[in-house]
Amino acid sequence: MAYIKKVYTRFCLVIPFLFSSLTFTEDSDYNMKVGVTDVSQSIFDLHMLIFWICVGIGIIVFSIMFWSLWKYRKSKGAVAADFDDNFWLEIGWTVAATLVLVWMAVPSTQVMVEAYDDAEGEINILITGHQWKWHYEYLEDEVGFFSNLSTSQEQIDGEVPKGEFYLREVDEPLVIPTNTRVRFLITGNDVIHSWWVPDFAVKQDAIPGFINTAWTNVPEPGIFRGACTELCGIKHAFMPVVVRAVEREEFDAFIAEKVALAEEERMLTSKIWTKEELMARGESFYATNCAACHQASGQGIPPVFPSLVGSEITMFDSKRHIEILMEGVQGSAMAAFGESYSEVDIASVITYTRQAWSNGENGDGVIVTPQDIVAYKNRIDL
Repeated sequence: MAYIKKVYTRFCLVIPFLFSSLTFTEDSDYNMKVGVTDVSQSIFDLHMLIFWICVGIGIIVFSIMFWSLWKYRKSKGAVAADFDDNFWLEIGWTVAATLVLVWMAVPSTQVMVEAYDDAEGEINILITGHQWKWHYEYLEDEVGFFSNLSTSQEQIDGEVPKGEFYLREVDEPLVIPTNTRVRFLITGNDVIHSWWVPDFAVKQDAIPGFINTAWTNVPEPGIFRGACTELCGIKHAFMPVVVRAVEREEFDAFIAEKVALAEEERMLTSKIWTKEELMARGESFYATNCAACHQASGQGIPPVFPSLVGSEITMFDSKRHIEILMEGVQGSAMAAFGESYSEVDIASVITYTRQAWSNGENGDGVIVTPQDIVAYKNRIDL
């Protein structure tokens, strides 16, 4: 009897909590995001429908169970019935369960069809996951850029206070126009990543050699944050997703600027660069793209990420150095950079690592120019 009272008391405590959940169905830390798109709203509505169906089933089942425990308790002289089954009871709960499943399946299918609509967008963006950053390419305009974590190393190391968007800020957010169908083609360059923006209800794996698709149509300007949600290596937590939705006029201006920068970058390839210019550009590129693995000091994290300081290849073998940057190293964490970065970027970072630290004093002093990278590409093409 004491046990039944204890269970009944706990059940009574649960009931107010269930009804109080009505107060946090939206915009709450205790529930999933509603999001800003029609699809995200549909998914949230489906989530709440299934939630309340489950709550209703729980209330019915536990009410019958507790009522039975109370009504037919031994202290009142209840005697257990002696039967094996009840045909109509089993038919009843089978039909009821089927109807509930259909009730859930119909809206679920409708939402899935809407969410996974693969129709071409007015704007199509190729998203490629790299260790550990994202590359965005606007296919209609043939321009692209990398989006890297911009949180400072001092914040990560705890040397200065952490900012508002610690590990959720980037140097170049993805920019999309509002009130426009945007399709994302999502793939990976090295390992499996996952591109996730909860406000859009978009979460797709970025798998090397395979393209997944998603889409969105954002009705209002704003900044929306997400992350990689597939464990992709030691810097998995350091590749956030930031999307900036803007009015169409601002988006067109953004694309025009990117096209102009791409043309300027192509012209820089033929420029005669000095060692100082290459060093300055290479230092910036190294800090953004290489220091995570090889460390700011160039010492690396052996044996996974070898030291560049005193390396025979880094100091004396410029041809092999170019090949490694362009093609990567099979079976290691070193990815190929040849298709991802410009000739100027690759030449500058090679020159920087050959001259930085003590390598410039002890090495052969050879610098690598963008023309050397072009020559390498042409030789490979032949």
